[in-house]
Amino acid sequence: MKLSRESEYGLEGLLFLAKQPPGTVMLLGDIAKAQGLPQSFLAKIFQKFVQHGLVRSFRGRRRGYAMAKPPTAIPLKEVLEAVEGPDLFDRCIFWNNRCADTDPCRLHDRWKQIKPQLMRMMERTTLEDLVS
Repeated sequence: MKLSRESEYGLEGLLFLAKQPPGTVMLLGDIAKAQGLPQSFLAKIFQKFVQHGLVRSFRGRRRGYAMAKPPTAIPLKEVLEAVEGPDLFDRCIFWNNRCADTDPCRLHDRWKQIKPQLMRMMERTTLEDLVS
């Protein structure tokens, strides 16, 4: 369940947008510049956020991105799964995808014990919690 740089950059960009007044539409270039992130990489991540209903994309005169929901309604788990995929919590936390119930690593049983607690923490933690 290692998180990628994509998750890190996406979360930073999303948190910056979440800090803006509700309804604010921002250009991706402004978000990337403010956070020191590569714009082209952030664009791919934000498309995933659009597909998962976390942000809205605007074209035309008022172009850019805005939060689709209030930060209080977006759990961290939803953000990470949008980037990493729905199987994020099925992966081993210790080794990249090589561990599973059918082919467990030596720490697999211990990971299975703490995984539900981590999932609950990520379900309870919202973007608002991380912004404040």
